[in-house]
Amino acid sequence: MKGNYKAFALALFSMLLLLFAACRPSTSGNNQAPAAGTGNTGQATATAQTTEPAGTTITGTGAVTNTGSQAGNAANAMQLQLMGWASSDAENTRLQEVIDQFNQSHPNIHVTLNLVPTYDEKLQASLAGGSPPDVFYIDSLKLPDLVAANALEPYQSHADNPDDFYPSLRQAFTLNGTFWCPPKDFSTLALEYNPDIFQKAGVAVPTDQWTWDDMQKAATTISQKVSGVKGLVLSADFARFIAFLYQGGGSVANEDYSQITINNDQARAALTYYVNLVQSGAAATPANLNSGWAGEAFGKGLAAMAVEGNWIVPFLHDTYPDLKWNVVKLPAGPAGQASMAFTVCYGVPASISNDRKTAAFEVVNYLTGAEGMQRWTDLGLAMPTRASLRDHWVQQFPNLQPFLDSADIAHPWQFRPGFQDFIDTFGSDLDQAFSGTMTPEDVLNDAESTAKEIIAR
Repeated sequence: MKGNYKAFALALFSMLLLLFAACRPSTSGNNQAPAAGTGNTGQATATAQTTEPAGTTITGTGAVTNTGSQAGNAANAMQLQLMGWASSDAENTRLQEVIDQFNQSHPNIHVTLNLVPTYDEKLQASLAGGSPPDVFYIDSLKLPDLVAANALEPYQSHADNPDDFYPSLRQAFTLNGTFWCPPKDFSTLALEYNPDIFQKAGVAVPTDQWTWDDMQKAATTISQKVSGVKGLVLSADFARFIAFLYQGGGSVANEDYSQITINNDQARAALTYYVNLVQSGAAATPANLNSGWAGEAFGKGLAAMAVEGNWIVPFLHDTYPDLKWNVVKLPAGPAGQASMAFTVCYGVPASISNDRKTAAFEVVNYLTGAEGMQRWTDLGLAMPTRASLRDHWVQQFPNLQPFLDSADIAHPWQFRPGFQDFIDTFGSDLDQAFSGTMTPEDVLNDAESTAKEIIAR
């Protein structure tokens, strides 16, 4: 009976993977950001990073499978595979370099890096077929599905200095009191702004002490005074709005999801504020600014501010290298400041042998330990998830410190299994609210109904 249940759970997870193929970078589509990334706003050299809240995997031209440069060490070593999704050449190459360094310093283990397109489908097939990779990427949104399918070996008993991880990131991969996998890197939402447009409008630039009222007043003034420019570009996307929900004191549900809380006074006030920014003319959607996503509208100089994560940095550096811009934390709402943490971890499957698990966790602890993570994040592609590496990273990328500081006010991007339906419904309804065909009350009523249906399944 136990074996049949496990087979059923894996089959269920396979279907869920196909259903929930969202939450990583995208190269097209309205309100979808391209490759996520970090770098220095003045001198960024990075081109991509892995963690962004909406979209699909950047697949490139195909899988990137590389045994590295340590073939001599591989002959007598345990052979392990690390599978992830293919991203930019810069990221793929840099990660391979870190893997090569691990192989060189661990002669008894040899890791092959396998970065693939159509990642969700390949992971699903490997788990269902009983031949999973020894280590693989897990988006925080999908962790509950893997845990429900009994597909993961808990990291908790193998953890190396777990208290050094930012609490919000550790929480993102902790379910039912168990720490399942350590965070690889992360992104946060912040407020990007164009100082030249603010100067032209005669408006003081944003600060980390800004409030909702400050942002609304500045966006309104800029939209009125600067021809062809909106004060703010906003996406009809739950992954962006949810930060405002938390700033307003709202939430989606209580901790154990026994009660849906999305449709209350706090949520209504937050959504009314968000929608009114667009309806009042202070802000506009990317589509209304002839852009595919907020970063493009901001890069074109069509908006003075954008609410995006550190994935915007390499995009602006590569596409709009002459643009002057800066970043601060998101403004505070009635309940204070809040941001979102979008993160990925390294997971180890439950179904591999114990000796392979031991070796796999040795790899994981290297990649998420102080040495391996510093090597990885020194390139500027990603932010370190360990607090002990904060000062070193800030010294290299001082202009991006607000992104890293936002970790202290960030909530994890994670819900109960099945909530992709909720996210999709909310985004679609929010777009209609922007256009005036739905009210904030309509959106929240629909969201509450969808969430309750998911919980009841």
